[in-house]
Amino acid sequence: MKFALVTGANKSIGFEVARQLAQRGIYVYLGSRNVENGVEAVDKLKAEGLNNVETIPLDITDDESVVKARKEIGKKTNVLDILINNAGVYGGYPQTALDSTIDQFKAAYDTNVYGVVRVTQAFIDLLKNSPAPRIVNVSSSQGSITLHSDPTYKYYDYKGAVYLSSKSALNMYTVVLAYEFKNTSFKINAVCPGYTKTDFNGHRGPGSVEDAGKRIVKYALIGNDGPTGKFFSEENNPETGEIPW
Repeated sequence: MKFALVTGANKSIGFEVARQLAQRGIYVYLGSRNVENGVEAVDKLKAEGLNNVETIPLDITDDESVVKARKEIGKKTNVLDILINNAGVYGGYPQTALDSTIDQFKAAYDTNVYGVVRVTQAFIDLLKNSPAPRIVNVSSSQGSITLHSDPTYKYYDYKGAVYLSSKSALNMYTVVLAYEFKNTSFKINAVCPGYTKTDFNGHRGPGSVEDAGKRIVKYALIGNDGPTGKFFSEENNPETGEIPW
């Protein structure tokens, strides 16, 4: 049996990713900052007959919480096959380059960038024990500097100094991490789930969580001949999925 950890898995896209992985027979640890919400999420999945799921209290902005989660999972398995760094925040409003506050930047980066670093570094030893480790950093096409420099990009006018820059930073972390594992069995990619109807955007997105989950799970389960160190958004490139950084 394979083992996976999904951060921010108590609702929305993270919950759907956990569901789809569990449906494939993978044992899934659902990371949840709020324990009660995590337990409720697991109960929903078990009600669907998915018993290969478990809640792990995990606040990715808290060093101690991440260490505790690593110790807890380490008591249950010495191997982690899949890490989905899904938890993220938008960063509030306004997000113009001149009006965004430093506190906004700090809060967004603490989750979207530093949180990913905390979790990845904490669990990398368990991932190294897997014969085919996979890391998916849930990013956004909004973090593509190339696309946001192009006036023809469909979301060109959807600018946000805090959120967009945090995802750009996450993307660079993904590139460097993949480079450091380039001669190994690791596959590490950044994946945009698409503009999805969730609490994150006030349910304004047209996409479904089911489709968003499929896009992420696809790269969590790629074979040994699959890509690494790439950026994918099937919403923006339905043919190959790959988009520019």
